[in-house]
Amino acid sequence: MVVVGCGMLLIAINLWLGAVLGLFGLFLLVQTLTLTLRFTETALDIYRGEQQIRTFPYANWQHWEIFWAPVPVLFYFREVNSIHFLPILFGPAELRACLEAHCAAAQDPS
Repeated sequence: MVVVGCGMLLIAINLWLGAVLGLFGLFLLVQTLTLTLRFTETALDIYRGEQQIRTFPYANWQHWEIFWAPVPVLFYFREVNSIHFLPILFGPAELRACLEAHCAAAQDPS
């Protein structure tokens, strides 16, 4: 009886965990479809549709990195007063090329 109860508990936990991960995946899908990164001469701009919602001037960047080279999944950059993590929802090679062209000074030396 105890084994059956533990099994049911594990099934419930797995269902909740699956639901949370599914919702997170849906959130990332919506972000992928609605957000655009634009590299300008002076800043990385974030747009939702045609409306600019955020700008990150390269002059404030201290470091950037694309994590996990075999399967790039996370883009990290640090500004003077904050850090930012973005899931890579776009081509990592194109992202790296734009970053190297616009803010190579903040790149990791390795």
